[in-house]
Amino acid sequence: MKVTVVGTGYVGLVTGACLSEMGNHVVCLDIDERKIGMLQRGEIPIHEPGLEAIVKRNAAAGRLQFTTDVAAGVAHGTVQFIGVGTPPDEDGSADLQYVLAAATNIGRHMTDYKVIVDKSTVPVGTADKVRAAVRAALVARGIGETQFAVVSNPEFLKEGAAVDDCMRPDRIIVGADDERAILLMRSLYTPFMRNHDRLQVMDVRSAEFTKYAANAMLATRISFMNELALLAERVGADIEMVRKGMGSDPRIGTHFLYAGTGYGGSCFPKDVKALIHTGRENGMPMGLLQAVEGANERQKHVLVDKIVARFGEDLAGRTFALWGLAFKPNTDDMREAPSRVIVDELLRRGAAVRAYDPVAMDEAARVFEGRARLHLAASPADALAAADALVVVTEWKEFRNPDFDAIKAALRQPLIFDGRNIYEPALMREYGIEYHAIGRPVLPLH
Repeated sequence: MKVTVVGTGYVGLVTGACLSEMGNHVVCLDIDERKIGMLQRGEIPIHEPGLEAIVKRNAAAGRLQFTTDVAAGVAHGTVQFIGVGTPPDEDGSADLQYVLAAATNIGRHMTDYKVIVDKSTVPVGTADKVRAAVRAALVARGIGETQFAVVSNPEFLKEGAAVDDCMRPDRIIVGADDERAILLMRSLYTPFMRNHDRLQVMDVRSAEFTKYAANAMLATRISFMNELALLAERVGADIEMVRKGMGSDPRIGTHFLYAGTGYGGSCFPKDVKALIHTGRENGMPMGLLQAVEGANERQKHVLVDKIVARFGEDLAGRTFALWGLAFKPNTDDMREAPSRVIVDELLRRGAAVRAYDPVAMDEAARVFEGRARLHLAASPADALAAADALVVVTEWKEFRNPDFDAIKAALRQPLIFDGRNIYEPALMREYGIEYHAIGRPVLPLH
């Protein structure tokens, strides 16, 4: 099948690459000439495990192409995926300007039947706006009879595991009321579900709402556990023991029950905000989600609060090693990352920070440009040099079982603040390391 994907970010590029892997002829369209130039040279503008190999393989086979030519992109695909960004506006609503611009461009250039697919995360009612934008462009051309369908097909891709999520989906949501469009979408996705039919067809608005509902639920679980962790510290419980006890209940499960420094990234923060805004627009205050958002913002300060409780408000003359800058492992994405709050708060109090991340160093250089007393280290060991304490912010695998003797020797004092609970308090005591985690007891050293 011939497919066009508008947008070459996480959603668009992964979707286009995976569709081409299944034999489709895919054109990825973007107005960003720099990004398209990189892709045409075989360079991948984002860090996503497994993506580079798929892109290069299918580009070499001629099934995956990249262009800035809007007319050619629209002409190519019977199915037109819109996978552009929907950043939060000042009032928390999703900014649809890029989605509607893509829809308008499709209307300006289409000459035959198209299935226009909203792949971006968009609020309820966006399909109607997309339909209106396409129609307006057709009317401006003096064309009224060209048929098209608008479909909602939200993505459920986790950064760091997006390729696997795309190739082995746990569900495929298609919101549509056009039988021809449903048939084409089912045909497109059949190769991804050979063993089990995971495609769910529903009305468009329910499909749009499903994406927000799913992300809001996951964000809620994270904030819920973070609040429980803070209470566990007060009452002398261990949140890791509590997590295991809770997760063993099949009605609850184990996913997203980990206490930490709060959620970040491109999805949860903006989607929670957008759902709160949708509630406000419809006279339905979303009190629970407002609490989820508030708890998450507080949680990003918890590690700094622990550091201040240990060293005092004035951190001048102190140096902190920081491991992990991306909002989660296996990505270089630092949007809404807890590390941004932690670094800025430590610097504001006069401390120096030596930070390291396995893949997000270039992004960190951009995000933290001009920050005094911030050193981007070349390695985990380099970050530790002469630091007063180690602060763990992102749970990269390479941080999970380090040489604790080397850590202890490098630090001015044996002290770790663990924002992801990846070490065991009892083990840290055996190494003679003072250990502060989230919702776990601080064990006295022998």
